[in-house]
Amino acid sequence: MFKLAHNGKILMDIAQAAPPSEGFILDALKQSPFAQCEVDHESIKAYFKGDQTEKILAVAIKHDATFKVDVCEDKMQAIGTITVAYGGKATSLEEAKKALIAAGVTRGFKNVYLENLLKKQHLAQPGDEVSEMLAQGRMPINGEAATLKLHVCTLKQRLKQPKLREDGSVDMRDFGALASVEKSTLLATQIPATNGTDGFNVLGETLPAKPGDTFQLTAGEGTEISSKNPLQLIATLSGCPSEINNGLRVDDVFTIDEVSVKSGHIEFDGSVIVSKSVAPGMKIIAKGDVTILGSVESAEIQTKGNIEVKQAVIGHLDHQHNDEGLTCKLVAGGDIEISHGQYAYLEANNITVHKQSNHCDLKAFDSIIIGDGDKPNGKLIGGEIIDAQKVIAGEIGTSSGTKMNIFLARSGMSLTAKTDECVKELSSVDEQLNTLQQAVEKADHLKDQDKKKTIMQKILATQQHYCQQAEQLEKQLSELDHHLHDLLDNTQLTVNKALNSDVEIHIFDRVYKTQRQYPPCTAKLVDNEVKIEF
Repeated sequence: MFKLAHNGKILMDIAQAAPPSEGFILDALKQSPFAQCEVDHESIKAYFKGDQTEKILAVAIKHDATFKVDVCEDKMQAIGTITVAYGGKATSLEEAKKALIAAGVTRGFKNVYLENLLKKQHLAQPGDEVSEMLAQGRMPINGEAATLKLHVCTLKQRLKQPKLREDGSVDMRDFGALASVEKSTLLATQIPATNGTDGFNVLGETLPAKPGDTFQLTAGEGTEISSKNPLQLIATLSGCPSEINNGLRVDDVFTIDEVSVKSGHIEFDGSVIVSKSVAPGMKIIAKGDVTILGSVESAEIQTKGNIEVKQAVIGHLDHQHNDEGLTCKLVAGGDIEISHGQYAYLEANNITVHKQSNHCDLKAFDSIIIGDGDKPNGKLIGGEIIDAQKVIAGEIGTSSGTKMNIFLARSGMSLTAKTDECVKELSSVDEQLNTLQQAVEKADHLKDQDKKKTIMQKILATQQHYCQQAEQLEKQLSELDHHLHDLLDNTQLTVNKALNSDVEIHIFDRVYKTQRQYPPCTAKLVDNEVKIEF
């Protein structure tokens, strides 16, 4: 009844007996070897609508399966799609592999993926589309940053481990013996950064990994880099080890019960530990870390290291100077960490106030954190943030509208000033180069060749000098611009509970003044404006 033509059509011989209906043809097809072929409904319907003079009727068509490979836009996946055959040949393993190669897929392919797809076509209905991921790229794994592994207990670590009394309570004033080391002690080892693992896409292109950040091991006072291993830091004297940026130093340590009129001012090249308090009017000048286990009242502490005060830091307005300035002043080359502060001036790289800051003037080169934990909830009331890159607090200002000024990224002003100066210098250098070029053109007309050669050599030497200067200035301009963008991108005020009214937030050269109380929010510079985001 049916036969297959060379063009893939299924033909029905109707010369002897015309089919009575479309249903008859469809039923006959289902019982025939061509049951899986695509029925040509239009041809059949046209036959029954016409004058039925045909002797051969095309009732179906046989299709082989089709296979295509789509590479995703990011080139990280290749997806294979089979349109299932209508009674024709299924896609073979060899055909599929050739299509993958034609699509440029060279990496991340697995046979099991392709086998799964080829199995699907045998379970689907004719004409269905079945898909499967055939190749998967691999993202690069960035390297791990270099780290510093300490082999000794530093002063800061020791002061976080108070002694346990026999009754189970903690003695917050007794931290045991000093964390001292002997000369030639191995202090720390730099664990090098790793290069990471390159990735690839399905087209075989390499996706380079970013090497981990590294740093130069820093040998502070009392230490040296080992002559046997440049990644190791060795003590050159006996004393107390303290952490510095990317390294350690070893200091002699001065301990005293309290700093008062009885002791006089303390000036010491190493670290200072005060087991009680610092009385009004007293000074501590040090080069190492300063740790106060009690409080500080209207005193001055200056050090190149860190300052930690276990209790309060309290001052008042300087009445002797018409209330200009504050009577308590802490300035650290490292970090400052206190319990709470009132009418005090604090200046450091990072400042942490564990409870509350009342009417303090705070200046940090990096961050100011008011409160503890991952989500600090301390109060920042009155006073002024003179400069910082990041400020995090629970509440800023008061519900009664205590006026406050917060200046962030103020150091960006000096960067723009330096940029302007570089631009002026570069303009001056360009003028010099233009003048030299005119001198070259003038010398080129000299007839005396010896004189011409001598003058040209001098001009060339001067040109090289100014070209090098211009290159250095352009590099400096690029670095200043990059530094400024990094500063502004990373500057942010974070409030975890409430930002009250009458708080002026200055970021770089832009300002925003709060008119009401805000819920938890952040303030940052967006499109050159201070924006509050919730």
